[in-house]
Amino acid sequence: MINYAVNPRLTMVGAGPGDEELITLKGVRALEAADVVLYDALANPTLLRYCQPEALKIFVGKRAGLHQVQQRSINQLIVRYAYSHGHVVRLKGGDPFVFGRGQEEKEYAIKHGLEVTMVPGISSALAVPATNNIPLTSRGVSESFWVVTGTTRSGTLSSDMALAAQSSATVVILMGMRQLSSIIKLFSQHRGGDESIAIIQNGTCSNEQIGIGNLQSIQQTVREQKLQSPAIIVIGAVVAKHWESVQQKVAGLALV
Repeated sequence: MINYAVNPRLTMVGAGPGDEELITLKGVRALEAADVVLYDALANPTLLRYCQPEALKIFVGKRAGLHQVQQRSINQLIVRYAYSHGHVVRLKGGDPFVFGRGQEEKEYAIKHGLEVTMVPGISSALAVPATNNIPLTSRGVSESFWVVTGTTRSGTLSSDMALAAQSSATVVILMGMRQLSSIIKLFSQHRGGDESIAIIQNGTCSNEQIGIGNLQSIQQTVREQKLQSPAIIVIGAVVAKHWESVQQKVAGLALV
């Protein structure tokens, strides 16, 4: 039943890559004004402290194998709570429009009469390499970058992955750990086994782990460090910049 006493609306907020300080000021203000917050597993739950005490806070993180069913339920929850409570904030990890299914939720909300506002977030594809001193572009090293999903509906590698592997660009792969062996095989065919690669788990968070090597060695590193999802994969010559920054830091400390 529609509650005509409320103004049903949705604000889609990108929570950033994990570090609570990397949410935008506009995102914080949306949380402060929320009547209901639906938040994902990759959104830092400490951000909920910005909400009013009376605001409803509902976890809607997905489980493997049930994504499609749960997505329909989330769409329905957005509309239901908007009409019963008013202002719904959908808090999503990273940026809602970067492999976050934000467009699907936006279209469903608009179709059901909700006013929708978008608040972009800092994507892990950009932030996680940066905080580990890996530039996605660097003059004379990389002129462009790709951001590709490692998970498609069919369970196979995206056709864009093959195109990315054939390029000289930096390639950032999200949700790719389950396909790591296939990704390594593909990139090795086009770039050779010496191509640099970094795998960063829980990027920007206190429990972050990073494994760096080349395409030949990285699987051994993954096993030794027990790296797993959520993680991003960065492939390209720019990965070497991480070690350069580490060496510079060590050299600087030696001079103190």
